[in-house]
Amino acid sequence: MSDYRKIITIEPGKRGGKPCVRGLRITVYDILEYLASGMTKEEILKDFPELTEEDIVACLSYAADREKKQMAVNE
Repeated sequence: MSDYRKIITIEPGKRGGKPCVRGLRITVYDILEYLASGMTKEEILKDFPELTEEDIVACLSYAADREKKQMAVNE
């Protein structure tokens, strides 16, 4: 699992405090939604040239970590 903490940022005044990629206005949720809708990593990178493949992996790692923490809370 990549160390997403170097890539995923949370700023109270940006996108309502949602986790974003490297301080950009692109949220983790945006990336996950694109992937869930069937977009490939290559398509996302083409549409958003400011992103890297590492950014996409960081979003997935962040989501997996949050899910893991949520499961621990519910046990």
